[in-house]
Amino acid sequence: MAPAAAWLWQRLAKAPVLPGATSRHRGLSGAILFALEARRTFVLVPFAMVAGLIVYAGLPSEPMQPALMAGMMLLLSVAGLLRHRALVHIAVLACFAWFGAALLPLHGALFGTAMLERPAFGTFTAHVDEVISANAEERRIVVSALQPEADTRSVDIRRARLLVPPEPPLAPGDTIRATLRLAPIPGPVLPGSYDGQFHSYFAGIGAYGTVTGGFFERVASGTGWDATRATESLRLAIGARIDAVLDADAGAIARAMIMGDQSAITDETRDVMAAAGLAHIYSISGLHLAIVAGGIYFLIRLLLAAIPAAAVHLPIKRIAAVAGILAAVGYLLLAGGLNNVPALRSTIMLALVFGAVLAGRQALTMRNVAIAAILIIVLDPASVFRPSFQLSFAAVVALIGFYEMPRRTRTEAPGRWSMVTLPLRDAAITSFIAGLATLVFSAYHFQQTAPLSVVGNILVLPVLSLVIMPFAVVSVLAMPLALEHWPLEIMGWGIERMLDIAALVAGWSEGWTGNPLLTGWALAITLAALAWFAFFPTLWRLIGPVAALPLLLLFGFAGRPDILVADTTQAVAVRTEDGLGMVTGRTGSFAVDAWSEHYQEEIAATAGGVHCDISGCIAATDRLASPLPAALTRCRRIAAAMTC
Repeated sequence: MAPAAAWLWQRLAKAPVLPGATSRHRGLSGAILFALEARRTFVLVPFAMVAGLIVYAGLPSEPMQPALMAGMMLLLSVAGLLRHRALVHIAVLACFAWFGAALLPLHGALFGTAMLERPAFGTFTAHVDEVISANAEERRIVVSALQPEADTRSVDIRRARLLVPPEPPLAPGDTIRATLRLAPIPGPVLPGSYDGQFHSYFAGIGAYGTVTGGFFERVASGTGWDATRATESLRLAIGARIDAVLDADAGAIARAMIMGDQSAITDETRDVMAAAGLAHIYSISGLHLAIVAGGIYFLIRLLLAAIPAAAVHLPIKRIAAVAGILAAVGYLLLAGGLNNVPALRSTIMLALVFGAVLAGRQALTMRNVAIAAILIIVLDPASVFRPSFQLSFAAVVALIGFYEMPRRTRTEAPGRWSMVTLPLRDAAITSFIAGLATLVFSAYHFQQTAPLSVVGNILVLPVLSLVIMPFAVVSVLAMPLALEHWPLEIMGWGIERMLDIAALVAGWSEGWTGNPLLTGWALAITLAALAWFAFFPTLWRLIGPVAALPLLLLFGFAGRPDILVADTTQAVAVRTEDGLGMVTGRTGSFAVDAWSEHYQEEIAATAGGVHCDISGCIAATDRLASPLPAALTRCRRIAAAMTC
């Protein structure tokens, strides 16, 4: 690796490579100067805000709000007094980092809620805010204004997420009454894993609940016309049309790709798609919106260009761009609107791209990526800690950076097969770059990589772009005329072929998808490498990813634990000479299954070498990191106190 890095350094130090660069832009210092003169500091703003959010989330206690405001004012004052350009840029980025740190408490004050501390039972009336998903067996809804009836204990929460029966039909704005069991939202099962309490707090959701006793009724319907209610009714109607034509996996994925409802996709299908590197396909994001909005843009522009009078007198390119924006916004509404964060990010990015077309500017730039990221961070700062934001942000930064690097222009005429080979080549390059950029994030969050994702995406791309997505659009447009049956059938056929390809590629990848466990430092190192890559417009950007490799090897890998304890259950597992085994609790529970999947090893029903009596258990084993034996004390609850 060292000779390759030395060769790359010498190669980069030879001469500037972009128009506008001069002899004073040679070397690393010259590349930094060139980036500053090109105003590339702006692309580091979202990285600074993310860094501020990470620092704030890692604080041991809540800082005082006046201290946050005073720190911001101090940084702004320092930035105004500085005269050296580089120091001014650093101070400005520090201000944005401080602003990012202040976003979480600000959103907590605006949208946060008290969290339910202990279960509550009884009859409640509530207002339906959102229908998250619905199928023949159950629905997931979000309700607010929970009012207890009779002797039911009141709950001081803003909203709750409920699992309710499929009947009667519901829409946002309805009022329901039901006997509910409300439970506290559990925390993360593993250190660093998804924290449901954290994200639910910023969404204003203070409890999860289910209907008990079978009593559930709608006592009032929403009155008047409401945009949210109309959109949700449209989504439910489209979902019913899809279910009437398609079933099983084809229907579940069709609902996910048209409406953003992934609730019916089975775990087996998710595993196969993930192993083939195709899990992103059933999650509405940039790929789907680009196909739909880009297809509308191309079609409108082609139709107007075919009319001589329109081609001469109308700005057909701008008209097509407006149509593309409207198509993207319409697709976003079908996908769940502002609640579908990946689709919202992609819609903002597409709006910036088409806005650049309207303004006659370059569309795909790192600056547009930064603007989209800043808007998302301001609107939903908690999304920074979700895998979807990290994966999509890393992939877009890597792709834009790769395609804006200088390269030789093609001089020879395209060959006969270029219309086939060039799209496949571009798909392979795009899949490889995106997969490489998201590798660490996928390995950290999902403990799984897809080594043949490039192959899977190349094989699926023709089916997705020529069959699935076009006929998804046609089927939705045909639904008002009740002609959606045959377009949905064709879309379902394409989905079945996609699943066949996924199963084939997953079979080829069998045994290769596991990976070592990663630490939080791995994410920080990768984020810094992405920031370096985004900042430099020249080939010097490659130094960041290259330098990240040895750092990941040194600080990025975590060992497997010797003792596991679930905070919300009685599950405790300990590592002995025979591997991980249960001391208390049972295998098959949610926490134990999550442990087994995360650490990629089976957990036995009982641990060997553990001696228990009425007071507790002791595990004496050489496999523990500490030479002392592990002891578990059994406690009993007496009145309201815990005694051992």
